[in-house]
Amino acid sequence: MLTETVPPAAAPAARQKIRLGDLLVEQKVISAADLDIALTAQKKSGRRLGRIIVESGLAGENDIAQALARQLAIPFVDLRKFNPDPSILQLLGETQARRFRAIPLGRREGDIFVGMADPTDLFAYDEVARLIEGGIQLAVVAEGDLLSAIDRLYRRTDDIHGLTEELARDMGESEASIIGLDALGEGQADAPVVRLLQTLFEDALQVNASDVHIEPQEKQLMIRFRIDGVLHRQTEADLRIAPALALRLKIVSGLDISEKRLPQDGRFAVKVRGRTVDVRLSTMPTQYGESVVMRLLSQGDNAPTLDTLGMPPAMLERFRAILHRPNGLVLVTGPTGSGKTTTLYAALGELNDPGTKIITVEDPVEYRLPGVNQVQANDKIDLSFARVLRAMLRQDPDVILVGEMRDPETAQIALRAAMTGHLVLSTLHTNDAASTPVRLLDMGVPSFMVATSVQGVLAQRLLRKVCEHCKAPHVPTPQERVWLGAAYAEGDAYVAGRGCERCHGTGHAGRQAIHELLEISAPLADALARKPPAEFVLAARAELAGRTLRDQALALARSGVASLSEAMRVSAQDETH
Repeated sequence: MLTETVPPAAAPAARQKIRLGDLLVEQKVISAADLDIALTAQKKSGRRLGRIIVESGLAGENDIAQALARQLAIPFVDLRKFNPDPSILQLLGETQARRFRAIPLGRREGDIFVGMADPTDLFAYDEVARLIEGGIQLAVVAEGDLLSAIDRLYRRTDDIHGLTEELARDMGESEASIIGLDALGEGQADAPVVRLLQTLFEDALQVNASDVHIEPQEKQLMIRFRIDGVLHRQTEADLRIAPALALRLKIVSGLDISEKRLPQDGRFAVKVRGRTVDVRLSTMPTQYGESVVMRLLSQGDNAPTLDTLGMPPAMLERFRAILHRPNGLVLVTGPTGSGKTTTLYAALGELNDPGTKIITVEDPVEYRLPGVNQVQANDKIDLSFARVLRAMLRQDPDVILVGEMRDPETAQIALRAAMTGHLVLSTLHTNDAASTPVRLLDMGVPSFMVATSVQGVLAQRLLRKVCEHCKAPHVPTPQERVWLGAAYAEGDAYVAGRGCERCHGTGHAGRQAIHELLEISAPLADALARKPPAEFVLAARAELAGRTLRDQALALARSGVASLSEAMRVSAQDETH
C-alpha cells in the first residue's frame, strides 16, 4: 500500500529521449558554464554526466531527479520518506534492482509502481517491465537514496534459508557427515557452509547487527541478530547443520576443533562487500550442541571522540576536567553492551598526544589507536590483566587503561598505580555511579585506597531512539504515568514508533547514550573512608539528584528522541533506589 500521494504518471515515460545537461540548464538547475565544466570532465573520465554534476557540487541528486520528473511529467518520490510495499518489493530481485537502478514501490491502478534513477534508460525500462511481467508506472528517485533503500530493504533471508536447506541435504543423517569439513580452505569458497556464513555476515552488516547468535535448540537451529541491543530472529534451520557451522567457525578462529565440552574464545577477520570486519567468537556447550555468538567489529569504524558520545555540555566539561588530572582512577560502569569500551576509547583519544605514554591491557583490543601501546590479555598463556598491569608499571606510562576490573588482584594493582602518579581508566559492571566505589570495597580493596584514588565514576546506558519514519504522538499508559510520578503533566507531548520496514517493525532505530557522572568530592571521599558504605551511597545519590540516568532518559522522551517505554526500560535498574 502506497504511503505517499503522487500525481498521475505519463506512460511510458522511458520512450522520451532527453539530454540531461540541456534539461538542467533549461530548468535553471545549473548554468551553461557549469554544464561546460561538467562536459569537459566527462570527456576526460568517460563517467556519467549526472554523477559528475553531483560530485562536483553543481547540483544535488534530488535537484536532478526532480528536474527529470518535471520534464517527463511523472512523480518524484523521496525514498527517505517513502515506505515501499514489502510484498511488491520481491517482484524484482536485488541483483536486478542494482543493475537497472530500479525498485518496485507498490501497486497503482492495477499496475506496478516502479521508481527508477534514470527512466530514460530504454534498456533498463524494457528489462524491468519484462521481469515484473505486468504493466508498470514510473517515478523518478535519487540514485543515492535508491541504493541506500536497496541496502536496507533487500534482506538475505531467502538466500540464507535456501543455503541452510542445501547444507542440511549435504549433511546426511548424522554428524559423521561433517568429516572432511575441517579441510575446507580458501579454495572451498563454494562449499554450502562457507556460502551460508558469508551470507549471514552480509545480512548482519546490512541491518547494522552488532552480534550474530547461532543457537541449537531441541528441534531446530535458531539464528538471531542483535540490532540496537535487541535480539531479532533471522531464521530457523535444520539442527543437523549446527556442528558444521561451529566446526567451520572454529577452524577460521584457530580453535581446538576436537574440544566440544568446554567454552572457547577466538577471533578472525572476514571481508564483506569490500569492508573488513573483525569477528570475536565465543563458543559454549549447551544441552543440544555448541552455541556460538559472534561480535562484529568493522575495521573501517573510526575511534569515537568525547564530542560524539552525546553527553550534556556541562557533564562533558566536568568529565574532561577529571580526565586531565595527573593521577587517579576514572571508572566507566554499566551492564554488558552499554557502550563502556566506546567511552574509554573516546577518553584515550582525548589524552593521546606525543607527550603522553599510554598503555592498555584489553580482552579483546577492539580499536587500534595510533601512538598507544595496546596489549591483548591471553589467559591461555597466563598473560592475565594483573600480570600485564605489573609489567606496565615498569614501562613508565602516564595513562593506563585496564579493560575491566575482573578480580581483587587487578583492582588493587590498578588503585596503587592511581595513587602513585598514574591516571588509570577502567570499567566495572555495576548498576549506577553511586554504588560503584562500594563494589571496589566488596572486592576487598581497602577503603582508604578507594577514597584517595577514585576521581570520578561515569555510569551509562544505551537508549534506543524512536524511528523517525514511523513515529507518532503517544498518550502515556497508566503504567507510564506511575513511572513519571510528579513529572507527569497533562498536555506533555510524547512519541512512539508504530513500526515499519526501516526499523524492522520495532519502532526504534539507532541508539543514544545516557550518562550520570559522580565526581568524588572531599566530603564524599571522607564518607567513603570513614562511614558505612550505605551512608556513602545515600550521600552520593543526593549529590546526583536531578542528573541521574533516569533524568536523562526522561529528558530524551520529552524531547521526542525516545519513547516513554524505552526510557522506563533503560532506567528500570535504578527503580529500587
